Amino acid sequence: MQRKINLLLVLFSLIGGAVGFAAGELMLHEWLGEMPRLLLMGLYFGVLALSVGLFCLLAEMISPRLNGASWKLRYMSLSWKLLVPATLALLFVVGLVLQLLYQINPGGAKQVKDIVLMIDNSGSMSDTDPNNGRFEAAKTLIAQMDSDKQVAVITFDDEPQLLQPFIQMDSEAAKNEVYDKIDGIVTTSGGTNFEAALTEAMEQVRSKQDPSRGTVAILLSDGFSEVNQSGVLADYVQEQIAVNTVGLSLVDPSGTDLLRSIAQQTGGLYYDVPDAGGLQLAFQQIYDTIDERTLVTERTGMMQHSTYLAIFRVAALLLIGAALGVSLGLVFDNRHLAMNFGIGGVVSGLLAGLLLEWGIDGSAIGDPLTRFAALLILSGVLTLFTWIIPVREDTVRKKRGRSDGGGRSNAAEGFAQRPRDTRSKGF
Repeated sequence: MQRKINLLLVLFSLIGGAVGFAAGELMLHEWLGEMPRLLLMGLYFGVLALSVGLFCLLAEMISPRLNGASWKLRYMSLSWKLLVPATLALLFVVGLVLQLLYQINPGGAKQVKDIVLMIDNSGSMSDTDPNNGRFEAAKTLIAQMDSDKQVAVITFDDEPQLLQPFIQMDSEAAKNEVYDKIDGIVTTSGGTNFEAALTEAMEQVRSKQDPSRGTVAILLSDGFSEVNQSGVLADYVQEQIAVNTVGLSLVDPSGTDLLRSIAQQTGGLYYDVPDAGGLQLAFQQIYDTIDERTLVTERTGMMQHSTYLAIFRVAALLLIGAALGVSLGLVFDNRHLAMNFGIGGVVSGLLAGLLLEWGIDGSAIGDPLTRFAALLILSGVLTLFTWIIPVREDTVRKKRGRSDGGGRSNAAEGFAQRPRDTRSKGF
């Protein structure tokens, strides 16, 4: 057993982690919301592992302190062949599976994928929102929806009008179709009927083709309506559909109390907006609370403060760290390094997971910095463990060969030499 360290490999591993971070941030910026999250996380950790493995391989090529000169002469070409399957492919699968499990809500709660908008179009809205800012706010909300989302739009006065049944937001054409229908809304002089709007929205939810998709509702109004809350909201409570309510320019406290009560009974939030200019922000805040999460980004929605998911994220990063360590051992085709780096990966993954869980909060600047620090820990700490934990050296001479010290057995032939006869011979 021998402690040894390749400081160049430690440095290059950190460089690989930094390169992987840059590639990961680019992927999050371009594909988060456009690509399925499990594929995105598979690529995220696969590319990270490839970057770290590549730079570690370069470090050992330059200074083969861990694997020895024999590895460089005999096995380096094999390491290049193993690089992609042992890093990119392995961590892609590990990241994908862990993200898939992370997306499952505990307790059977459905993950929110669909949004139903209920927008007041009664006569009083001509005074509180004369420029129809509520419709522009709805279009802005739809514009930012991820491709895996569906939206339904209902306007209401005395009666509900189904403007748009649920439609997938997977293309600009689909979004433009909804925009055109919103632009075609004609204001009315009717009254306000919350109960009719909520009933119509529930009918749309029940008509969805995929009942496993969770739904969130948004109810916007400037007034008050007689509502049998216990009756109409029972289905929302049973289906675990949160109704977020938005009160626009409300001066009647009974309207405020009603909208707040609807939100509280269904697990939603109430937003008080003094004028139409604040509707876009209110819709944005509601959208930000939808249950979306990846292993490296902020957790939102009703599971935001879930202890189970907090523990799961830390455990997932621990497993990713262990897999990353094993992948480096596979690259070098060295079982002793695989075990050593794997143990180090458990520690580095645990530290990185705790940092992500405590540090990720949705900040535009703080979150990338937290991810950067976590990936440096994940990629760098495990390479120190050849100095912390001794690496096994197989130094037993064998009859027909000896070990090269890297976990492989060379079959080079040797010859037993007899003692030389030093007696002089006469003639």
